[in-house]
Amino acid sequence: MDQDIIRRYGNRVGYSEQELERFQEGGHRIRHVRRLSEAAPRYSIQAEVIHARNCNSGYREGDRFLLDADGNFLSKFCPKRICVYLAGQLCIPVALINERLSEGLDPEHFHFMRQVRCPDTGVSCMGYGEVTVRVEAIPRTGRS
Repeated sequence: MDQDIIRRYGNRVGYSEQELERFQEGGHRIRHVRRLSEAAPRYSIQAEVIHARNCNSGYREGDRFLLDADGNFLSKFCPKRICVYLAGQLCIPVALINERLSEGLDPEHFHFMRQVRCPDTGVSCMGYGEVTVRVEAIPRTGRS
């Protein structure tokens, strides 16, 4: 079963036979890909705007960014504009959720960075605008 999952993964990302063999060294990547393939149909990752003020990208409270379990934006479920400054802040909480899923743990029980802010400090602190999002794993509802 693991070989089939690894082969499909390797084909999807374009691994050569040599890269596919190297991929299997250490075992951790096999476990990661297998468990994420099991979790992917059950979970998505959502970043919901919980505070927005003077955002140049136009984000408003309630806007949502939806990502798959691997951390890829599902563009049809995201605002039309993706701000690199805010998107860059999602790296750690998405990695924490991804890691928990790949270890077979509850993806909601991580400690740090459940909320992240764009690095802009807002007008009152010599910046331009400000946005805060809450990041969480959510059960999938049939959307892909």
